[in-house]
This record gives sequence, structure tokens and C-alpha cells, in this order.
Amino acid sequence: MSNQARRILITGAGSGIGAGIAEELARAGHDLLLSDCHFESAVNTAERIVRAGGQAEARALDVTSEDSVEALRRSLAAPVEVLINNAGIQHVSRLEDFPMEKWEQLVQVMLIGVARLTRSVLPGMREQGFGRIVNIGSIHSLVASAYKSAYVSAKHGLIGFSRVLALETADTDITINTVCPTYVRTPLVDKQIADQARVHGISEDEVIDQIMLKPMPKGVFISMEELAGICAFLISPPARNITGQAIVVDGGWTVQ
Repeated sequence: MSNQARRILITGAGSGIGAGIAEELARAGHDLLLSDCHFESAVNTAERIVRAGGQAEARALDVTSEDSVEALRRSLAAPVEVLINNAGIQHVSRLEDFPMEKWEQLVQVMLIGVARLTRSVLPGMREQGFGRIVNIGSIHSLVASAYKSAYVSAKHGLIGFSRVLALETADTDITINTVCPTYVRTPLVDKQIADQARVHGISEDEVIDQIMLKPMPKGVFISMEELAGICAFLISPPARNITGQAIVVDGGWTVQ
């Protein structure tokens, strides 16, 4: 069995991890559909990929909107073969000060939105007899950090969601897994560094050394190449029996 180019839909592809994974997978020859709630950001990523010789198309998508998800589904010329659920946001605050509308927004984007979009593409995957779903989780799918109650709750939920869907799709060649990295140096993480410094009353360098990298025996940020490589493996033929799993990329954090 050889690898082949796949039609891949990536959410949150306008920046950060989504854009990084998109650029790496484009270099491997895949046909990419890049979505983001900020359409211009998705366009920018797609244009970079096309200029580099890859195949990519941008779409506006709000995963918290049933109408937006349905509009995307109707616009597809062919069913999605691979879905990478990456869209994410963050808010750092102690629970007493955490606006509940913001708490709900995080869960809507990173858990309910994942279910909504996955539900939309599954019939097409069943029809073609093939599908790969990769959820971008987090070390916070497994452990907790103070002041991140909504994010940790949503990311923990992804693992449970993946396990259930693995059972529901076991009758066909569809898999679903959750990749759980520690910190990747993205604009979202840079904002977290500033937020954590404010909440803890320490410098940004201390946040990096004492909060982000200290729990990792390896002591380094995760790279885009690593994440894209893991995604590429999970959608490849040798991974067809890997489903419902949390693929932990944590530099040794959780083995201590």
C-alpha cells in the first residue's frame, strides 16, 4: 500500500498550528481546503502554498455556526477524505473572574464545533469508504494548568469524543485520533505567555522557563514539522488500525 494525495480540510488554517501543518502537508502533495473564521487569513495561507507550488483553496468557516458548516458542506465538489480539527482559542483567567460567555465560546469552538463539523463530513467519508479525522488536542487533553478551566475542559473532551467516534466508525475505513502536543511557538502561545505573566505576576521569560518548558524533560517547544509528520502518519495506510487514540507529544511531561 502506498501513500497517496488526499483531499484535506483543515480548520483554523489562517495562522499558527493550522497554517504550519497545511504548509507541510502541501509539500507532501496533498490537496488542501483551508478554513478559518478570518477568511483573509485563510486566503493568505493558501496563497503562500500555491506560490510554493502546492494545491490549496481558502474557505470562510465558523465552526460554531450550523449554517456556516452546512454552507461549506454544500460547496464541496467532492467529499473530504481527511479532516484536521485544529481551530482553537484561549483565555487565561481564574474561574471567579472568567466571563461565562468566553468560557462557553472556548467550548463551542474546540469541542462542540469539532462535533458539528465531524458530523457534517462523516456521511461523505462513509459514502467513499474512507476517512481520516485528526483532532489537534493538547497536553491539556491529559493534564491541567491553573487559570485554563475552559481550554482544559474542551481539550479533555476531545479524547472522549474521539473514543466514541472510533467505535461508531469501526465498521468502515475511518479513523479518528487526537494529537496532544505541549507548547508550539505560535501567536496563540505568545499571547498565553503574556497572559500567564500577568496572572502569575512574573516575567515572560520566567513563564517560558518555569511554566511551559520546566515540566518537559526534553525542555524544547514542539515544532510544526513534528506535528505535520504525525498527522501525515495518521492519514497513511500503516495507521489504518490506529483509532480512538491520544498521540502524546510532550517531551516526557506525562511519564514523570
